[in-house]
Amino acid sequence: MSDRVYIFDTTLRDGEQVPGCRLDTKEKVEVAKKLEEMGVDIIEAGFPVSSPGDFSSVQEISKAVTWPTVCALTRAVESDIKIAAEALHFAKHPRIHTGIGTSPYHIKYKFNSTPEEILERAIGCVSFAKKFVEDVQFYAEDAGRTPNEYLARVVEAVIKAGATVINIPDTTGYCLPSEFGEKIKYLMEHVDGIDKVTIATHCHNDLGMATANTISGLINGARQAEVTINGIGERAGNTSLEEVVMIMKSHRELNLDTNINTRKIARTSRMVSSMMNMPVQPNKAIVGRNAFAHSSGIHQDGVLKNRESYEIIDPKDVGINENAIVLTARSGRAALKHRLESLGVKMTKEELDACYEQFLKLADKKREVVDEDVLMLAGKHRAASHRIKLEWLQVSAGVGIKPVASICLDIAGEKFEACATGNGPVDAAINAIKKIISRKMLVQEFLIQAFDKGSNDVGKVHITVECDGVFHNGFAANSDIVAASAEAFLDAVNKIPY
Repeated sequence: MSDRVYIFDTTLRDGEQVPGCRLDTKEKVEVAKKLEEMGVDIIEAGFPVSSPGDFSSVQEISKAVTWPTVCALTRAVESDIKIAAEALHFAKHPRIHTGIGTSPYHIKYKFNSTPEEILERAIGCVSFAKKFVEDVQFYAEDAGRTPNEYLARVVEAVIKAGATVINIPDTTGYCLPSEFGEKIKYLMEHVDGIDKVTIATHCHNDLGMATANTISGLINGARQAEVTINGIGERAGNTSLEEVVMIMKSHRELNLDTNINTRKIARTSRMVSSMMNMPVQPNKAIVGRNAFAHSSGIHQDGVLKNRESYEIIDPKDVGINENAIVLTARSGRAALKHRLESLGVKMTKEELDACYEQFLKLADKKREVVDEDVLMLAGKHRAASHRIKLEWLQVSAGVGIKPVASICLDIAGEKFEACATGNGPVDAAINAIKKIISRKMLVQEFLIQAFDKGSNDVGKVHITVECDGVFHNGFAANSDIVAASAEAFLDAVNKIPY
């Protein structure tokens, strides 16, 4: 019988800390429900003391999910722990995740403290958290660079204080897989009471070893893997859920198993990518656009004769349909609805009709409409609830003439028109919008991504707009890159309080 590995997903906490990835409470609840459907055991819902928004998100996720454990992060500070306990009030299975840095770097430079004082603070935070919940997880931040002997002392002490899960993070992504595995093995062999708790791994990808380190930790006794969808997270990211899960599924000799429904991986990946404005690199393992693509003639021939010649994973095992319906201008509503549902998008009849009209316009310009196009079209119906909508846009540009944009906005049902010039057509369109919405708004980040090669393809625009010192993110997609830019700008503007 395989050993059970618990999947702890921190997409909504560590993943959401990445600039440009902010979600509102409603969006976080939507992601949490998808994680529950997929079989995630523990959802780290946020860091409640950090902001009212994070507090609200932890609270609402606690209400929304049924069987997963809902976890809230804190520092080794009593006020943090009290607020986390309040946020978890409605959770069916609450967990407080508290801890402190244990490496010499953290002890000396971050806390200006001593190993003995840090040990006492570790015991104190676990003991205090235990007053509010039974399930207390302790993290030894920067455990990857903490000497094993001192780390074992801290772990043993917090187990005695009542910790139920011990998190061993490679916070900086520094460890080699063999080194991290040895660290877990050392703790398993030298800590009293280690058999009474679950050891967790939380690995970062700064040197590209997060997944390897996590697997090494599991091989050596850890039974909780802390991961994110698509590997998003601070700096170079966290351990990727889909990679760890599919490694265990592919390597049965490891005798490790999870509760994850792997057939829901692809659609969850796409949803998180779209909602968090984080495109997945095409060559990303498991969920990248090219993960199951074969361009070499030799590879194609081998796969056609026997899929396992070049594929160690059946695409259907992660929810990718090899025989997907090809969408063209001749496809009907039924075909579009089928593709939307296969991507995890459900629409009312009215929403489908509106999406279908946009689909036909796009299909007339492209030979084939791919999944990414469909997801972007599906996202347009969400924009229908915006207070400020783009009614029409006309741009004149060319060699030797200054770009000019004329625009009409629908603001709460009233039409406003403006005209402006700019350094380019996109700049002119944004300047025209600013003429109508007379607030000081600065574009801080602007990213264009094309899905495929070709001049007629859909371009996806991510934009960050600063207003009154607060950053707002927007995105849109359109085969006209100027229109996509204007729509992305308005998507951000609609998030500015008025």
